[in-house]
Amino acid sequence: MDTIDYSYLLQELQIAAREAGNEIMKIYANSIKVDYKEDGSPVTLADQAAEHVILNKLKEIVPEILIISEENSSSHGAKATEQFFLIDPLDGTKEFLKKDGLGSFTVNIGLIENGIPTLGVVYAPALNRMFFASVSSGAFEESNGLIKPITIRAIPQSGAVAVASVSHRDELTNTWLNDHKIKNTTSIGSSLKFCLVACGEADVYPRFGPTMEWDTAAGDAVLRCAGGSVKLPNNKPFNYGKPSYRNGPFIAYGSF
Repeated sequence: MDTIDYSYLLQELQIAAREAGNEIMKIYANSIKVDYKEDGSPVTLADQAAEHVILNKLKEIVPEILIISEENSSSHGAKATEQFFLIDPLDGTKEFLKKDGLGSFTVNIGLIENGIPTLGVVYAPALNRMFFASVSSGAFEESNGLIKPITIRAIPQSGAVAVASVSHRDELTNTWLNDHKIKNTTSIGSSLKFCLVACGEADVYPRFGPTMEWDTAAGDAVLRCAGGSVKLPNNKPFNYGKPSYRNGPFIAYGSF
């Protein structure tokens, strides 16, 4: 397994994420043409333009590492290696299409090593929030030119806050929240859910609906590097490189 220069890679991938975000926002500002994949999920020119930027950067700086990208369906059949990237060039396409002013869509770039996310970049271009992390540096947020380290918080006296999906809230999630006596919830789209737990704006993110590994890898890396964890509902480890890169249910924890 090749040794990773995490500092260099994070710097380069933040640049790539910003460039991808710029491409997304150019399209966001205009009318959006939507196509649909075989599974019925939407795909736009923004997804494709952002992917082009990211893949070119990765092939330039780390050409030896496998890339699994949502929009490159031919990559989905590749067998996971000891090191590989999981890319979602536009996570939260449904939120992107809403143009509701919430801006909860992201660029996701995650590195997996031996099944564990070790580096991640999550960029929300409409919100100008960049989350980035590695196992060697810890986790950070950059917003409006200011960079600050982030970490999970202690649960406030007012009670834990759960973050839940905007588009995929289900009864299993509601049951889990009731069982754990969580009354306070906040809703947001995309991998920002992981990041809100990572930066101490929420405490736990239960997810029972379907996701793919490229949806979660980057945000998962940010959360783990901020002191959090991601587990299966039975508390066993949540790892990557699963068949078809498909996730089952998971719980993303801060101090909860």
